[in-house]
Amino acid sequence: MDSIQGRQGASAGLMLLAVILAFSVITLGAYVRLSDAGLGCPDWPGCYGQLVVPKTQMQIEAANSAYPDRPLESGKAWKEMAHRYLASALGLVIVWIAIQAWRHRGQGRQQLRLPFLLVALVIFQGMLGMWTVTLLLKPAVVTLHLLMGMLTLALLWLAYLRQRDTKQLFSRSRGWRRERLKPLARLGLLLLFCQIALGGWTSTNYAALHCPDFPLCQGQWWPPTDFKEAFTLWREVGVNYEGGRLSNQAAVTVHLSHRIGALVTFLTLGLLGLMLLRRRTDSALRTAGAWLLVLLLLQVGLGISNVLLHLPTLIAVAHNGGAALLLLIVVKLNYQLTTRH
Repeated sequence: MDSIQGRQGASAGLMLLAVILAFSVITLGAYVRLSDAGLGCPDWPGCYGQLVVPKTQMQIEAANSAYPDRPLESGKAWKEMAHRYLASALGLVIVWIAIQAWRHRGQGRQQLRLPFLLVALVIFQGMLGMWTVTLLLKPAVVTLHLLMGMLTLALLWLAYLRQRDTKQLFSRSRGWRRERLKPLARLGLLLLFCQIALGGWTSTNYAALHCPDFPLCQGQWWPPTDFKEAFTLWREVGVNYEGGRLSNQAAVTVHLSHRIGALVTFLTLGLLGLMLLRRRTDSALRTAGAWLLVLLLLQVGLGISNVLLHLPTLIAVAHNGGAALLLLIVVKLNYQLTTRH
């Protein structure tokens, strides 16, 4: 029994490492995108045909000759390759988790489905990473790449919680009280994921600064909009989408939609957090509710700061990281509320 528990503990440790790596990949990916380095390497999986960024004069000349439309910018290229290296490390850790899960199948609480689902997801993520480059930052592909990254993070976190079996830390309240909170927690998770999708669509269409004021947008509560163009998901192939291709009205529509989604998500998760704070006999749920409210307020503050300060890179990256942290706390809350005692 001790040896089985030890192996499970090691697996939980690997999952926690994968969670940290996934969070790092998401935030580094945001930094790469926001610093306009998404096409720092115009090919995939290497960079100008090499596994590392070209350094010597001969290598640089060869790179510029091979890609005359994308001359080498070493700074951007290294940002992109650092992201690829980190994502590759995450993929290897996930594969190793799946191998360990298969080796220890049938022992204790060892999981199988989630680790293998994560392997499939990370393979799909690799393909999306390739298409992000080869399809020249097509918004639908880049946004899906972000969403799959967030889903990977959420599933890794769920797998870690299950493997560690934190039930002893959860609320000991009566089942009917937890049942009343479950629908709201599930709705909050769904809305948060949709809001992350809207945020990704705003970023990949370069619409974050099309409403440079707050709470108004271009001096109006409801400026002219174009929902059809704003949410046409698939556009022509072969066009470089770096810098954005939407009209002003369409970009404003995307930005407004993100703001409306933020308000709905804020009210829903805020209500959930306040309801959790009322569980005075449930210390774990009260703590989770407090963290939810703190992260929620921080995320809203970062979003408003991005508008008023004209999207400084550090705050914009923090806004992406804040979304990932909110996702983690909401996933954990859903797990707490559905775990039987």
